[in-house]
Amino acid sequence: MLEVEHLSAFYGPAQALFDVSLSVKAGEFVVLKGLNGAGKSTLLKALMGLEVVCRGSIRYQGSSGPQSIQDWPSHRRAQAGLGYVAEDRRLFTALTVRENLHVAARQGIAEQESRVLDLFPVLKTMLKRPAAQMSGGEQQMLAIARTLMTRPRLLLLDEPCEGIAPVLVEAIRDALMVLKASGMPMLVAEQNHLLAASADRQVLLVAGKVSAS
Repeated sequence: MLEVEHLSAFYGPAQALFDVSLSVKAGEFVVLKGLNGAGKSTLLKALMGLEVVCRGSIRYQGSSGPQSIQDWPSHRRAQAGLGYVAEDRRLFTALTVRENLHVAARQGIAEQESRVLDLFPVLKTMLKRPAAQMSGGEQQMLAIARTLMTRPRLLLLDEPCEGIAPVLVEAIRDALMVLKASGMPMLVAEQNHLLAASADRQVLLVAGKVSAS
């Protein structure tokens, strides 16, 4: 589904990733671990074509079959089915929960909304609430739900459980496990042990390099 080979990434002259190779197979749930500053967020941004300059190979199997996407702009990667949830969530805080969901939808709005609300039932009670008036955990659920409204084929999530109450971490973990059971492949940068324990594989990054898998 996703094959990364010998990927290096740079912020200007500063190198952040060094010869990283990893894969995410169809239906696989892979957790990317590492201390703060290890390169987890940089890797996800590199896969989405955001903020960093890259060298190496990124191959992704979308609806058109396996393709090299390392030279694609970020919007084309999203259109091909890469769904990305950033660490800072990037919600439209002045919009309501429902408006945040609908702004991301491409087609079948009612069907997709029903699906994501089944995954995150707490959002059903907040559809008219501005995102700014939600807790951090509720905002994280909304950020994941909004990305799912785009009908992604592969999910990239950056620290979805950081700083969130344990009960909401469990709710997010359970929702991701439902997605996994449906066949959704995921690459998740996360240090929370509850989520990591559910992974098919864990990949450890140390100082911008893959240390173990």
